[in-house]
Amino acid sequence: MKIGLFGIGLETYWPQFDGLLPRLEGYRQRIKTRIEEMGVTVIDAGMVDNPDKAHQAADFLREEKIDIAFLYISTYALSSTVLPIAQQIKVPVIVLNVQPVAAIDYDKLNAMGDRGNMTGEWLAHCQACAVPEVACVFNRSGIRYDIVSGYLDDQETWTQIKEWIEAANVLCALNNSRLGILGHYYGGMLDVYTDLMELAATFGTHIEMLEMCELKAIRDEISAEEIDRKINEFNTKFDVIPACEQAEIERAAHTSVAMDKLVDTHRIDALAYYYEGYAGNDYANIVTSVIAGNTLLTGKKIPVAGECEVKNVQAMKIMAEFGAGGSFSEFYAMDFTDDVILLGHDGPAHFNMAEDQVKLVPLPVYHGKPGKGLSIQMSVKHGPVTILSVVEDKSGFSLLLAESESVAGPTLQIGNTNSRYKFSISAKEFMEQWSKAGPSHHCAIGIGHISGKIKKLGFLLNIPVKQIC
Repeated sequence: MKIGLFGIGLETYWPQFDGLLPRLEGYRQRIKTRIEEMGVTVIDAGMVDNPDKAHQAADFLREEKIDIAFLYISTYALSSTVLPIAQQIKVPVIVLNVQPVAAIDYDKLNAMGDRGNMTGEWLAHCQACAVPEVACVFNRSGIRYDIVSGYLDDQETWTQIKEWIEAANVLCALNNSRLGILGHYYGGMLDVYTDLMELAATFGTHIEMLEMCELKAIRDEISAEEIDRKINEFNTKFDVIPACEQAEIERAAHTSVAMDKLVDTHRIDALAYYYEGYAGNDYANIVTSVIAGNTLLTGKKIPVAGECEVKNVQAMKIMAEFGAGGSFSEFYAMDFTDDVILLGHDGPAHFNMAEDQVKLVPLPVYHGKPGKGLSIQMSVKHGPVTILSVVEDKSGFSLLLAESESVAGPTLQIGNTNSRYKFSISAKEFMEQWSKAGPSHHCAIGIGHISGKIKKLGFLLNIPVKQIC
């Protein structure tokens, strides 16, 4: 990922105020260095202080194919030095209204005596002067932008800048990811149906259709040694309870190795799946033994969603790319006594998000689905979480989110992921507001409060973001 950076100023000032230009250049260099320390490449177009330099900077940044641009307002500058760049680079612009210090040293400035020198000192701090002008021109020109205001040693300023960079990184990942679809939708689950073309256009994600017959062919070639290695991985990552039959463990390991190879073959970064198969056939055998292996994939930053929930695996992928995990969930029940909501799901979980070690347990029946086999039982780590849903309606896609807390308390020990969540509004209010926003009944849970990052991603995607709480 490449981050564009350029400063703006007014060339008329440089001969008028000795030392002002190198001072302002030094501030931009500090910003560049701090951004580079975040692990990204900074393409610095330098100080733009007249329209000719604006066109040169635009050409340079466009040729470098930057993903996002930071505009540092170093002092007052004419908007004619900004508009050509913003129009030509075709990426969102984040305006840095960043002063050198929190406040001017008024006594020191006023004691300088020479009003020319005093003016030069003020101009080194007057970043805010050009912000309304730039915003006005961007508004009237249809340029997509946002603003970060603060000062060089302000932690909140750098938190905001870092969130923009993380959001741009996630956007870059989505634009280059391959989302696999294996099987078909759960019949009649209308809310999960989605427009795959629109999804690809919105997120830049490639959609790869996978075949059950290919998975079976791969599975038929798996060796006993490969199965044994996978069983060892199960025992490392999971608490495999004694009630799990050895035959079921081997069946799940066999399928897990095959799924790994299918994912590797097609370079899959996220996967939505569902299949039933006719009773007793090979495909039914495969699909009833995928949960353990798909949980391992999810924990390795390749999220897997059951019931072919394509929209939700995209939400899980967003969480994964932000480093927040992303576990498949749906609403289980409301506890009006404790004012919490229980969320969880059968099928793949995110083993790195568990409060305690994940249990691999046998299920005599997969509720609402055919067959039986092994399943995952866990609760999400206690503490702050963010809930995310990719919503689709008549106007296209949007993001729906809420910040919450995963809290201790009784959960259902039914061989599923199951956790308790408390919100800043009542459980009743949350349930009603969330549902009215129009998501499917699934959502992705991520560790930490990351609504600021998700909102920035929504801005970069140019889609609406709604936060419930």
